[in-house]
Amino acid sequence: MGLKEKLLNRTAVQSVIGLGYVGLPLAVEFSKAGLDTIGIDIDQKKVDKVNSGISYIGDVTSSDLNDVVTSGKLRAVTDFSVLEKVDTINIAVPTPLRKTKDPDISYIVAALKEIKKYIQKEQLIILESTTYPGTTEEVMMPILEGKGLKVGKDFFLAFSPERVDPGNKKYNTRNIPKVVGGVTPECTELAVLLYQAAGMSPVPVNSSKVAETVKLLENTFRSVNIGLVNEIALMCNRMGINVWEVIDAAATKPFGFMPFYPGPGLGGHCIPIDPFYLSWKAKQSGFDARFIELAGMINGDMPLQVVVRVSDAMNSVKMCMNGAKVLVVGISYKQDIDDTRESPAYDIIKLLKNRGSEVFWYDPFVEQLGEVGKDVKKLEFEPEKISEMDCAIIVTGHSSVDYKRLVENCPLIFDSRNVLKDYKEKNIVRL
Repeated sequence: MGLKEKLLNRTAVQSVIGLGYVGLPLAVEFSKAGLDTIGIDIDQKKVDKVNSGISYIGDVTSSDLNDVVTSGKLRAVTDFSVLEKVDTINIAVPTPLRKTKDPDISYIVAALKEIKKYIQKEQLIILESTTYPGTTEEVMMPILEGKGLKVGKDFFLAFSPERVDPGNKKYNTRNIPKVVGGVTPECTELAVLLYQAAGMSPVPVNSSKVAETVKLLENTFRSVNIGLVNEIALMCNRMGINVWEVIDAAATKPFGFMPFYPGPGLGGHCIPIDPFYLSWKAKQSGFDARFIELAGMINGDMPLQVVVRVSDAMNSVKMCMNGAKVLVVGISYKQDIDDTRESPAYDIIKLLKNRGSEVFWYDPFVEQLGEVGKDVKKLEFEPEKISEMDCAIIVTGHSSVDYKRLVENCPLIFDSRNVLKDYKEKNIVRL
């Protein structure tokens, strides 16, 4: 039986390489749709948790994970040799940036080397990790064809960008449309059939390069607009104008305007990183992506702007940042999640420490800070402890935090997210 028939009658065996924020939700959705799925990860702890039905990803409940594991539809392994027995392979591994802002696709290449060892005829391989346009055809295809197999004939290759939004209660892996672009029309067709079998809504495009660029456009759009509104916020502060009121009033326009909001910097697995993949690739073609670079500079400078504003606010009430006790409230990069990847809170903490502040932190969703938090203490969010602080900086707002307690007990608060918009107290300074 060919792969097309297996996908149509839902007897194909799926595999997902990388069981992180993208891979685990994808594997669970495949399994919930009744598809036999094998998750592969080099982290034995993750594998053990999956096989025990214990979720470590906020968007996957332990109940859902346990159900598909108990039913036998999902299991996890560290042994890549299982790829010999699967029909489809989805790659969902990290794609960070190097310190030079160049793409780091080493995790993709490592996964491909394992796939190459065990690749079989009629297998469908789909990359979901964000990358630069051309990766599928220029990097993946030569490696996989190295054993004498031909793409579009012996095996099938496509790109389908992940669109995970951690903590989003409305949109998830199942109901977010899946852009799909294959190296050949046959590759696209089979990838579409896979996602349809999982109950998803695929959106086919003409090539893998188009699909790769779609993902980068989506997040570059956000990065550039956030960079614009961050610059507007800095300008409004200089002119004595309330930027939050400006944005709220502008948002009443029913056409031609979409509200974006300023903040202490970009965070998460996409927006701080993806635009640089696009600008890097553009430079390889002799094109200078000026909007992208400028937005990156503005957004990357926001943690410093926050600390400077806090220092000015402290000076205005005759306090010195050197030696002050400063509380950072909210470590995760967005509201009501535990994901701290690329969070601007880390940069703000480093800058505060460099200026001699004694830094404390609080976040109900985060258990530990990691390397940056070795000498940074977690504060008990109680009135007597808060009152010992000289200043607090709200980096991320969480719905479960009692901000009234903060307002009533901290002498100075810098609100970078307009979390305290309903408070008019004089001890509050806004971005």
